Amino acid sequence: MNKKINALSVLVLFSLGLLISFLSFSAFNGSKSDIPRAAVDGENKINNKDSVLTANVVPKELFGLSVNSYVVEDYEIKRNENLSVILDRFGIDPVTVSELVKRSKSVFNARNIVAGKPYTVFTSKSIPGKTEYFVYQPNALEYIVYDLRDTVKIYKGKKDVVTTTETIGGTIKNSLYEALQESGGDADMAAQLSNIFGGVINFYAIQEGDWFKIQYENQSVDDEVIGTGKISSAIFSHRGKEYQAHYFQTDPEKEGEYYDAEGVSLRRSFLRAPLKYSRISSRFTKRRLHPVQKVWKAHLGTDYAAPRGTPIIATGDGVVVESGSSRGNGNYVKIKHNKTYATQYLHMSRRAVKRGQRIRQGQVIGYVGSTGLATGPHVCYRFWKNGVQVDPLRQNIKMSTPIPEKYLSAFKEDINRVRMEFAVTPVEKAVEETRYALFEERPSSLFKYFDGSDSNNTI
Repeated sequence: MNKKINALSVLVLFSLGLLISFLSFSAFNGSKSDIPRAAVDGENKINNKDSVLTANVVPKELFGLSVNSYVVEDYEIKRNENLSVILDRFGIDPVTVSELVKRSKSVFNARNIVAGKPYTVFTSKSIPGKTEYFVYQPNALEYIVYDLRDTVKIYKGKKDVVTTTETIGGTIKNSLYEALQESGGDADMAAQLSNIFGGVINFYAIQEGDWFKIQYENQSVDDEVIGTGKISSAIFSHRGKEYQAHYFQTDPEKEGEYYDAEGVSLRRSFLRAPLKYSRISSRFTKRRLHPVQKVWKAHLGTDYAAPRGTPIIATGDGVVVESGSSRGNGNYVKIKHNKTYATQYLHMSRRAVKRGQRIRQGQVIGYVGSTGLATGPHVCYRFWKNGVQVDPLRQNIKMSTPIPEKYLSAFKEDINRVRMEFAVTPVEKAVEETRYALFEERPSSLFKYFDGSDSNNTI
């Protein structure tokens, strides 16, 4: 009898085991549509991307909102979805949606919601099923919060940007831009290098074998790189000679400058040209056949040809003393730099500064045109010294003031740390070379090496 009871007990236990296994299997084999793309409930985040459930610790706040008070779900905008369609799915009535769209125009146009962008929904824990916040992320940095509670509100926020320091090196084989791209840099660095070393390096004549090492600010949000910031230090080897540039601030409340290894500023008093990328179409001369008037006369300026609308920049710091128009000069601007020097910029399509305005070197003051007596788009650049027009390309003007003695010790400490990092930064990769297509719209004279005489250096 006991044997029969034992056998029966075993059979019952076995049956219960099968039933539990079946129920467990069914529970984990439910429909995928019942699980949001990502959900945050208290301290756990459930993510079913690729149909895998994972639990991660999440911050106490997202977009400035308390996570512990809500069930938070992440989604992605689908094709042909708009704000009305999305919010209707979460029980937001059409009247509220219409009010949101109306109020959001000054903050964010709801029509600009783009497929593929992420959005987050905050559902109340205390009132199940009540959606209280909708957050749309138009880019990695910004987010738009739609407050769906009693009084609807819309406001814009920004995520924290993490800035780190990165160091790269590369050797030019075909172009500066290509070498930067291969080493992990970007096109903006090429423009920065041109501005930094413009007084000592002819970037119109960089050549194969030139190399660089760059330390720069890398900016990221949520571990995603959103861009590169200012170059803090750089070494550029051109034609076998090394040039150094180190950013240093002598006054925390003022913009710093780039200095060489000895603490001498790389910024000269005047840029050589009023355009970043251009070619000289007519030089300063005492005798030239005027292309419009067809008479021989002096040409007391230097013409730089460039496409219409190209920004014209001030070659030095100063004050605008004239900003007007005349029959011969067209739209023009004249800047007084000090008691000795003044510059003028002619034939602009339009002016961007007014008389009396204080100007910084490199600031846009107008745009290339062909107003006045001109046959094509260009800027005629004129240069005065003690009231007499002279050839700017033949002037030998000294560099700016070096770092004051009291800051020199701190400067040396900074660059010594950089030198140690540069010492272990390679300029050649031990991998097969990879080529990238050049962007045709970029000025090839800067990025592609060739031997040339004219440059955008500084005087």
